[in-house]
Amino acid sequence: MDSPLVLASGILGLTASSMARVIRFGAGAVTSKSFNLEWRKGHRNPSIIPFEHGLLNAVGLSNPGVDEMVKEIRLFRQKSEAPIFASIFGRTIEEFAEVAKRAAEARPHLIEVNVSCPNVRSEFGTPFGDSPQDTAQITRLVKKAAGDIPVSVKLGPHGPGIGLMARVCEENGADAITAINTAGPGMLIDIRVRKPVLSNKTGGISGPAILPIAVKSVYEVYENVRIPIIATGGVTHWQDAVQMLLAGATLIGVGTAVYYEGMEVFGKINKGIEGYMRENGFSALKELRGLAHE
Repeated sequence: MDSPLVLASGILGLTASSMARVIRFGAGAVTSKSFNLEWRKGHRNPSIIPFEHGLLNAVGLSNPGVDEMVKEIRLFRQKSEAPIFASIFGRTIEEFAEVAKRAAEARPHLIEVNVSCPNVRSEFGTPFGDSPQDTAQITRLVKKAAGDIPVSVKLGPHGPGIGLMARVCEENGADAITAINTAGPGMLIDIRVRKPVLSNKTGGISGPAILPIAVKSVYEVYENVRIPIIATGGVTHWQDAVQMLLAGATLIGVGTAVYYEGMEVFGKINKGIEGYMRENGFSALKELRGLAHE
């Protein structure tokens, strides 16, 4: 990869053309929008609300289903040599394995297992990622279903502790950890009509507001596992990306920043990282990784 930056799941990850365009703007890899077995409508609008420090979203995991996403992943691989990560979820533990098996047919470079979406609690209940037992079982089943394709489990900042959950994933076969998912759920209220802004009332929080939580989470995961970390959550500027590297990240996901800054944000962050390395005498990204722990 030419860049440590990855398009995070949820932004521009539905079509091969949009994901290929992100690569041309400087991302080193892309992650698809999370998908499951069948078409899913998600929550009705309004489902995404910008606020001063990021986004509040309750899209509700809307997606066209695995068959359509397999087509898009295959098409992306025809358009670009850059890595593509397939983000999957399931309504049940067993569905995760079935989606992984079907997704693997498209030969993504990695399967990212979303066990931590915070904005579908009313439908799915507590996220699977809050349960060590469920997460362990999902990780084992997906690893088996994925065959030779690496698997990363996407964890949230909630639950029994992200360090513990990362160890559970590693012990059950995960090849990497993605940290973190959106925080929350949170709420914003429209003071004119005196009701919650989102149709779902609550949603996941992303953007600069969660950067300190994400950095701390990556730091904690790094201290608990040996597998690589894909760090996501609040990265908007190159300084944020450097923090993630110092905390222990191998790759850095960028999502909400694309909403605010456009695709040009990838080039800006890349340039900033390169400048920081040059000014501080680093010749390779791996020299930065985990330095905050020394």
